[in-house]
Amino acid sequence: MPHNWFRPLLQVISAAAVGWVGWSGEVLLLPVSALFPALWSTAENRAQAALVSTAYFLSASRGLPQGVATFYASDLWPGLILWLIASSAFVVVHTSCWTGRSGWRRGIFYLGASVLMAVPPFGILGWAHPITAAGVVFPGWGWWGLALMAAGLAVMTTWLRPAAAIALMSFWLWSAAEWTTQSLLSGWHGVDLDFGASLGRVSNLDRHRALAATVRAANQGQGSVVVLPESALGFWTPTVERLWNHELNGTGLIVLAGAAVLNDDGYDNVLVSISEKGGEVAYRERMPVPGSMWQPWRAWTGGDGGAKAHFFGGSAAFVGNTRIAPLICYELLVAWPVLQSMLRDPDAIVAVGNGWWTAGTSIVDIQRASAQAWARLFDKPLVISFNT
Repeated sequence: MPHNWFRPLLQVISAAAVGWVGWSGEVLLLPVSALFPALWSTAENRAQAALVSTAYFLSASRGLPQGVATFYASDLWPGLILWLIASSAFVVVHTSCWTGRSGWRRGIFYLGASVLMAVPPFGILGWAHPITAAGVVFPGWGWWGLALMAAGLAVMTTWLRPAAAIALMSFWLWSAAEWTTQSLLSGWHGVDLDFGASLGRVSNLDRHRALAATVRAANQGQGSVVVLPESALGFWTPTVERLWNHELNGTGLIVLAGAAVLNDDGYDNVLVSISEKGGEVAYRERMPVPGSMWQPWRAWTGGDGGAKAHFFGGSAAFVGNTRIAPLICYELLVAWPVLQSMLRDPDAIVAVGNGWWTAGTSIVDIQRASAQAWARLFDKPLVISFNT
């Protein structure tokens, strides 16, 4: 009788531990998440698979309730509700794809779940995807490394899982032993700010001048590019453009900074490229944060839709002569934006965020770790700029 409940309980606890450790914000621990497929596949029925999936996802995304409470200046209840809603896609997909059939069928079904969680619509909530660990296990292998990681995760669901675990662990240990600091992009500098909740909300003349002074202090020479975090400039208007053109006059600098552009039915979360000659929108965010920014249901009641989602819009942008893969905040937590960008073979990845609301959580650390893993997988220089 004890065995009937002990094994499922142990699986749930193990799944929670895998989610907690794998998504702790330490890039070299990401491969721990590769244990999830093994736990999922050894569930004895669909209900156990649902519990294992729930434990893994809730543990991996544990910072969400506190982050939501901070963002809305409320108690934890709204955050707990959104936490459960966010887990729904992951749990539904993995529960539906679970099969009692043994052998390669489970591997194929897991691959199906993995693909579903990597692309919209389910991929919109595709946090904690184990495929992210490919950059740690197979750094520099690019698409081949991604394919090998996917194959390894699938094999983890079969009777060959001990061999798959040994192989993945061997590559992981070799990678960890050879791990070096992320390569930088010559002439580019990402600026981290600590302006808290005021960034993007306070957008007066003094704030812009302070940011311009920060940019000039980060100048690395004629033609260099300085990256500022998401929302740094507030609303992008002709007045703001003229102000920055004046501040950059004679510097030879290019600034890539986060801003918002109003439109008829909401706004775009963007990156703008500015020099002394002018400014332009370089990138429109493909996936704003669901719930707090992207609110398509508001359009059904006649309101605006908040931030617009350009799901398969421009996935790369030229800044000067450099083609970059831009990723804004939430796009660092899901798989498909960066994979879509890598199809364009950019010269570098540029990751920005405004993480003031994540204080006391590991969310920003997870975003940074994800960015590092993707950059290492495809052997791309990485430029990061965050506000905390």
